[in-house]
Amino acid sequence: MASITIHKIDESLKARLCTRAATHGRTMEDEAREILRAALLTEDKGELNLTESIGRRMAKTGGVTLAISPREFIRPIDLAE
Repeated sequence: MASITIHKIDESLKARLCTRAATHGRTMEDEAREILRAALLTEDKGELNLTESIGRRMAKTGGVTLAISPREFIRPIDLAE
């Protein structure tokens, strides 16, 4: 296994890491390792809009095709009534 050393970490960040590690019952080193693992296992898919994001999720379950109704203009409101 490889080792790394990280210098110049803000005290507030170190304190948050310590608190998070204690919450999860881990050492700070184990917690940092888990944070790195989780961050790097997440595939960077780039920025998607909401429609694309929902479409990708639904595609895994077979997808859904919805009929989209044509849009109509909103009728003007007569404020004199």
